[in-house]
Amino acid sequence: MKELEIAEQEITALTAKLDDLRKEIGKRIVGQQQTVEQLLITFLAGGHGLLEGVPGLAKTLMIRTLAEAIDLDFRRIQFTPDLMPSDIIGTEVLEEDHTTGKKIFQFNKGPVFSNIILADEINRTPPKTQAALLEAMQEFAVTYAGKSYELPGPFFLLATQNPVEQSGTFPLPEAQLDRFLMYIRIGYPTGGEEEDILRMTTGKRGVSITPVLSGAEILRLQELVREVPISDALIGYVSRIVRGSRPESGIDYVKSWVDWGAGPRAGQAMILTAKAHALLNGRLAVTDKDLRQVAFPVLRHRILVNFKAEARGIGADDVTRHLLEKISVNP
Repeated sequence: MKELEIAEQEITALTAKLDDLRKEIGKRIVGQQQTVEQLLITFLAGGHGLLEGVPGLAKTLMIRTLAEAIDLDFRRIQFTPDLMPSDIIGTEVLEEDHTTGKKIFQFNKGPVFSNIILADEINRTPPKTQAALLEAMQEFAVTYAGKSYELPGPFFLLATQNPVEQSGTFPLPEAQLDRFLMYIRIGYPTGGEEEDILRMTTGKRGVSITPVLSGAEILRLQELVREVPISDALIGYVSRIVRGSRPESGIDYVKSWVDWGAGPRAGQAMILTAKAHALLNGRLAVTDKDLRQVAFPVLRHRILVNFKAEARGIGADDVTRHLLEKISVNP
């Protein structure tokens, strides 16, 4: 009984710090509550995020502020057509051992060896360089010259891409898109929010951010997320949604507009992010509301609509909306 009380106190203390984290981010970021929440969900679930938005919406500032508020190392990598894999993961250099006089190869770690990575405009670099991130995202390690190097924990990669200016870009292949836990779309601020932004950014500089969480506490929160219970009924609900996104599901809407549906990783992502959403909102069990809240950013990059759907302006979000309307929690 005493152990249960201690566990409850720990959860209460850590979830309270998540509210403090939101407040710290809010010192610099006006509005964008949904985007911030989805970023935190991705981080707490131990995954990576793909953020899409037009220039000037504070994508970089948002991630830098998050890193400062958690007291973690942050690195920004600007992806360009001439960026090489070694510019990301590192390379070996020939150095002399001063004690023996012998020359040896020493691995110099690249910027990926940080806690929070911003891969800015990831679709502006060729597939070979994009693929350099795959092992890091999946295995939380980097292999160079046959030797594996573990990345520091927690490790969170956020990639951005621009929905405009598609000339000279290299779209991410579906296999790499699937590595991202959530595909987050950031929109324009409201009129009132934009006025607040103008006041903040044209006046006195220097809003200080106070770290409210440590890396160890984030790792503990990631463990707690996985311990949040979900009922068998809701697991079945997730399975029906994911399976329903496939053309062979028998759902006419999906059969008409979808080429490829979501795979099993989508179901895993829905459950993990729903657990993180529940914990972030102070609840210790997953509800169907949590699942519906995370469905769009989890599925929008895992459902591939056909050409006919694109011509009619039907996208993955429309398919997801139809599935949520058609499929109920109780079969």
